[in-house]
Formats: sequence, structure tokens, C-alpha cells
Amino acid sequence: MSMSMVLARGICIVIGYCLGMFQTGYIYGKLHHVDIRQHGSGNAGATNTLRTLGLKAGLITFIGDLGKAILSMLIAWLIFHERYPEGVMLLEMYAGFGTVLGHNFPAYLKFKGGKGIACTAGFILAFYPPMAILCLLLFIVVVAVTRYVSLGSILVMFCFFIQLVVFGQLGYLRVAPELMMEMYVVGALFAVMGIWRHKANIKRLLSGTENKFSFNKSGNLEKK
Repeated sequence: MSMSMVLARGICIVIGYCLGMFQTGYIYGKLHHVDIRQHGSGNAGATNTLRTLGLKAGLITFIGDLGKAILSMLIAWLIFHERYPEGVMLLEMYAGFGTVLGHNFPAYLKFKGGKGIACTAGFILAFYPPMAILCLLLFIVVVAVTRYVSLGSILVMFCFFIQLVVFGQLGYLRVAPELMMEMYVVGALFAVMGIWRHKANIKRLLSGTENKFSFNKSGNLEKK
């Protein structure tokens, strides 16, 4: 008897959440006797790690957070691609979203994690690589012009969701027609989560007090 898709969805979220709780920035900081959540913006994501501990730490954190989303989706694909060939992309989405939840709200850190942007980037890259190209270009241009990492991250969330709907409607995503609307809903949850986690940044952007992207001589991201 085949496993129901409802149960499969739950399994994928749990897989993602468990992997998402691997807090790369927090663990890297602890190895260097620093609680990353006590510095900068107070979250355990790649940007705050970059600002606090430097370029190497930021890159390691970004790669780790990106990689755990990809790994969760790979596990979901390995488990379900034969059983649900027309639904496995949706299940991969649930695994990716679970990773973001685990990263943002890790149970063992009193639900105080990161903002999930690097995890979402990993999800987009693994889900449908062409989406990642435009998202990356948009992020680079926005940050280069404005020097606001937060603004680039927020706009990437919009870019991802628009592409998801466009590629879905054009038939490029291998999802059964009856699951297409659910795919858009899960995609919207990714976007809303990413934007909501930047609510403090949005307030600072509107008031003109948001921190700008700049490196000092030691290679750390500094506030400007």
C-alpha cells in the first residue's frame, strides 16, 4: 500500500526542519567562543556572521545554510521520486520550507535562528536552477547599487515567487496540474516568510537608518 501524499508532506517538512536546525553560523561562532546571536542583528544567519566574524565565517555559514536546504530536498527526492513522480517537486518544496523553518526557529536555541535567505537560495537553486540565475543577478545589482543586503534579499523573494508562477504556468515545472495551486501557495509561504523575517530591516529602510554593505580593512562587514 503506497504512502499517502499527506504523510509524505509531513515527512518532508520534518526532514527539512531537522536539517535546518544545523545552525552553521551559531556552530562556527561557538567554535570561536562567540555566540553570534549576541552580536550585530542578533540572528544566526550568514550576513550577521559575516558582519561579526568576517568574510571566511560568512562564506562558510552561507554555504552551510545553502547546502542543508539542497540536502533536505535531495533526501525527499530519493525517498519519493519513484512513488510520486508528478508530485516529487512539491514534496521537495515542503522539505525546503521545513529547512527554512528549522533554520529560523531552531527548537534547541529557543526558536531564535536566522532569516532563512541562504536556505531559500539553496532551495531555489535545487528546485529549478534557471530561477536562481535571475534571483542572483537581481541581488547583485540591488546590493551593488544600494549597498542594502536586506533590500536585495526582500526583492529576491518577490522575484522567486513571480518566476515560480510564470514557469509553472508555462509548464516548465514537473508538477501534476491538480498540485499546481498548492505549489504556488507553498512558494508564497517562502516569500512571505523571507519578507516577514526582514520586518525590522523594512522599518529601517523606510526611516533611512538601515545598515549599508561595506567591508573594513580586516575583512569584516561594517555598518555605514
